[in-house]
Amino acid sequence: MKYYVIAGEASGDLHGSRLIREIKIQDSDAQFRCWGGDRMQKAGGVIVKHYRDLAFMGFLEVILNIRTILKNIRDCKKDILSWRPDAIILVDYPGFNMRIAQFARDAGFKVIYYIAPQMWAWNQSRVHKVHKRTDLAFVVLPFEKEFHAKFGYHVEFVGHPLLDSIDEFKPDPNFRERNKLSSKPIIAIVPGSRKQEISRILPIMASVIPDFPDYQFIIAGVSSLEEKFYRKFLDSNQLKIITGQTYDLLSNSEAALVTSGTATLETGLLGTPQVVCYKMSFLTALLAWIFIKVEHISLVNLVLGRTAVTELIQYRFTRKSVGKELGQLLKNPENRRRMMDDYDEMREKLGKNGASAKASKLIVPLVKNDKKL
Repeated sequence: MKYYVIAGEASGDLHGSRLIREIKIQDSDAQFRCWGGDRMQKAGGVIVKHYRDLAFMGFLEVILNIRTILKNIRDCKKDILSWRPDAIILVDYPGFNMRIAQFARDAGFKVIYYIAPQMWAWNQSRVHKVHKRTDLAFVVLPFEKEFHAKFGYHVEFVGHPLLDSIDEFKPDPNFRERNKLSSKPIIAIVPGSRKQEISRILPIMASVIPDFPDYQFIIAGVSSLEEKFYRKFLDSNQLKIITGQTYDLLSNSEAALVTSGTATLETGLLGTPQVVCYKMSFLTALLAWIFIKVEHISLVNLVLGRTAVTELIQYRFTRKSVGKELGQLLKNPENRRRMMDDYDEMREKLGKNGASAKASKLIVPLVKNDKKL
């Protein structure tokens, strides 16, 4: 069977790659054409467009790049019609994928949403559109199944795919030596994967480095961005940037400064104390303040339903506040112990392993049998 998989960011590339591998186990003749990244390509997908060319975030950024975005949507539709897949699998990335879902549904394709949009955060009425445009939808956070049921819809909760990624991770015992790091304790800086967020967040994160001379700060780079991009926002060329080794970096760190997103969950699952940081454009922040309906932005806090990790957002995200919160994590053993207990509870709530395998066992029969579940 032919599967067209669309992911628009680094986390989607990771989750999509795992799903591709599991579908191949269930369907040995499976072919994949993808919008994604290096991981999906390595798993066996033919990449039509890389996610680094798709990562526009925030209301203002979308408006400024609307012509490019609309062209990408047109190109995607044209490619789907040309390739004629048996199913289209959408991985998160709702701004783009919801439009493709409508097109695909109208054109008669089967549509599967793996990691459905987080509609509980804002404009909850969108839930109806998701189910009208899809044959099957998966959620990965424990409270999402109940949210959809409240509107009369069924979704499959398969657990979070990050559980598998973390459990399969084998720490490199030679991480420090291989990267020529000193014996000083490490603080990880995880500034995200999108250019817009890195440009706003990294300079403030890095500004606290002089306040902690007994530690070495290491930046977690992503393979889709060159090192020189990060250097534009740093005062020192001596600051180390390590690409493609984020799990090893976090595992070797005393604490981490983490941009809100999937990385907050990864940091929690790896057991590294963290301060969550985020900054948007003024317009995006204003609209978020008006429309967003949740109290937290980090996945750790969302899963637990309370504040377990500090979130420094917008005007609260300053050099002074970052330094203060980081200092408390490093100097207060009770804060660290409490955060570790919260991480354990979070892991329990996320469910069991095997999200991608469970999803593939539902997807392949649906596609092959030519009927809805």
